Amino acid sequence: MSGSLRPGCQTSRDPGVEQSPIIFNKNIIRNNIIYGFNQISAGLYPRNWRELFSRSNATIIGDVKIGNDCSIWFCTVLRGDVNSIRIGNGVNIQDGSVLHTLYEKSTIEIGDHVSVGHNVTIHGATVKDYALIGMGSTILDHAVIGEGAIVAAGSLVLSNTVIEPGSIWGGVPAKFIKKVDPEQAKELNQKIAHNYLMYSQWYK
Repeated sequence: MSGSLRPGCQTSRDPGVEQSPIIFNKNIIRNNIIYGFNQISAGLYPRNWRELFSRSNATIIGDVKIGNDCSIWFCTVLRGDVNSIRIGNGVNIQDGSVLHTLYEKSTIEIGDHVSVGHNVTIHGATVKDYALIGMGSTILDHAVIGEGAIVAAGSLVLSNTVIEPGSIWGGVPAKFIKKVDPEQAKELNQKIAHNYLMYSQWYK
């Protein structure tokens, strides 16, 4: 893969060359833009925590795998130090969001074309394809966000909650609000995900 990772820079891509993943121990990153990038840990447990956490840009550590055409934005933290994080294709993790898990108990699985809004916390949950997680929401362990579902901004989705596909939930704690047409939900969420892929090109 052409390009390099430097503080404050993103991975670069040559469209004429078949892309191979960048691998840092268990971190695997393909065809992605990582904004305000500081460091990908060369291990599950970084040697220098002070250096890792004292900077204000994106941090990805541990057992993290990210699909193609994803964007990881400023000040995000993806902590795969105690369990795995798996992110599909075309996903955007927006500014200030934190993804973490429980040791030996919960993992994170995010499907394709998912939008995770600003300042979201996802802890050991599953988010299916084309779902939208609104700004400032918190998704707790073992919750499942169905395909094309929408979690309203500022919501708290409690542990073990199952949100049906094509539904809108909101509130603290989050509760069912209404069903939406599955195709409309998919179209809306796909548009947002694709817009963030477009925005990512502006930083090249």
